[in-house]
Amino acid sequence: MKTSFTAEQLQDPGIARSNEILRACVHCGFCTATCPTYQVLGDELDSPRGRIYLIKDMLENARVPDEKTVKHIDRCLSCLACMTTCPSGVHYMHLVDHARAYIEKNYDRPLSDRALRWVLAQVLPYPMRFRIALLLAKMGRPFAKLIPDARLRAMLAMAPKSIPPVSRNDDPQTFPTAQKKMRVALMTGCAQKALNTDINDATIRLLTRFGAEVVVVEGAGCCGALTHHMGKETQSHATAAKNIRAWMREIDTGGLDAIVINTSGCGTTVKDYGHMFRNDPELVAAAAKVSALAKDVSEILTDLDLPSGGAPEMKVAYHAACSLQHGQQIKTAPKTLLKQAGFTVLEPRDSHLCCGSAGTYNLMQPEISGQLKARKVDTLEALQPDIIAAGNIGCMMQIGSGTGVPIVHTVELLDWATGGPMPPALSPDGHSAVPAVPILR
Repeated sequence: MKTSFTAEQLQDPGIARSNEILRACVHCGFCTATCPTYQVLGDELDSPRGRIYLIKDMLENARVPDEKTVKHIDRCLSCLACMTTCPSGVHYMHLVDHARAYIEKNYDRPLSDRALRWVLAQVLPYPMRFRIALLLAKMGRPFAKLIPDARLRAMLAMAPKSIPPVSRNDDPQTFPTAQKKMRVALMTGCAQKALNTDINDATIRLLTRFGAEVVVVEGAGCCGALTHHMGKETQSHATAAKNIRAWMREIDTGGLDAIVINTSGCGTTVKDYGHMFRNDPELVAAAAKVSALAKDVSEILTDLDLPSGGAPEMKVAYHAACSLQHGQQIKTAPKTLLKQAGFTVLEPRDSHLCCGSAGTYNLMQPEISGQLKARKVDTLEALQPDIIAAGNIGCMMQIGSGTGVPIVHTVELLDWATGGPMPPALSPDGHSAVPAVPILR
């Protein structure tokens, strides 16, 4: 694609990077075949190619974003299926992230939009605030039909039937292992700690069982993805910088072989810290080091050589989270681990398409998100599975709200197959006898 940025514009590192990405696009349109919003809406401007044209025009002319441009950029899920499909290597993620930051700085949103986005940014990344919000949403759910705003109704619907108690395993501490093969930091996340504490608990049991000493590092928290994808660069970078400094302190004192992440949306963002801080002289080297150490939990479990067999005879429909298969290009490891454990693994048709969760997308674009959820649930249920497995809490909440089939994290199944308790979601009473995890403070 031909661009015409001025030399002065190209002095801005964000513009310079976007210019590189725009020039790589050859207008082939392959991306439209795998774009979920284009599949649902059929509008060229709701495809990656269409959005690229809108972004190019907005940035080249340094203009105030108009309502039309903002609408179509906001409708993007950042599922990154287009990046998997693109034969030219267009790094759409960096381009749309820059566009969102530009819009956040230069577009005056309606008051209701600003208020909603402010609330989400001030609540979701903070587990205790999020717990309080979930409790309030649970109380307000019976009155949902009285609320005219579909986005507020979606927020009420998001609240789970029960909110798990705080897991003390998420506190800063070290979990020893009998035969130490590696030392890793576990990113405990933010929203996941409020929605489902079983995932981190199962991850710690599984890693320590097979030779990984696990450290929950003091000072590390939300990865910054939720605010980053809303274009709130100042807030997201501050959160990310806090993580980088916390993990670097641990690297310098105790050493780390990896930073393990069991929420794939977070993993995609942490692996991009090197890019996010490429122009920060203080953190550029540390951010690159953290990005290099960041691993999805399935990558680490593959290295730990889990035993074969052990799983009950059950059919598992595997949902490939977009942030895992497209954002991190991890496509086979989770399925291989589940098969190795003894589960029968099934994949739905159109497995490359998003479920519609996409961070805060299901709250800000509930209508499109609902259509994508229905499509994804139909394809999963068509497999007639006993269980649905996924590697991202957002996908689990989204799909779980539309099906009666139990949905659990991949690590919960692997933990169960190798000596851990049955995942609570599979238990008739929703509970399991969870063995105590040894703690070394």
